[in-house]
Amino acid sequence: MCDTTLASPLDRFAINPLYLFRWEATQQAHVLLYPEGIVKLNETAAQIIMRCDGQRTAAEVVGELQSVYPGDDERVASGVYRFLEVFRAKGWIRRQA
Repeated sequence: MCDTTLASPLDRFAINPLYLFRWEATQQAHVLLYPEGIVKLNETAAQIIMRCDGQRTAAEVVGELQSVYPGDDERVASGVYRFLEVFRAKGWIRRQA
């Protein structure tokens, strides 16, 4: 069954166990490693995905990132939710039950 519902503030996400999230010194960036390759993440993507621990709600992730990137709370919130949807669609993260 395919999960096509949009992320809600109470949803919790975790990194798909097929991926390994870590800092890669040679890339000077955080990356997601998987059997077929590597995904180099920009700073914002890394800030979001590192918080996908299965414990934090999407709303908590938004609140933390609004502190990291102060100024336009609504833009940060919409960006986080958009990233969560893209990450989930790519299979990098999973919604937790």
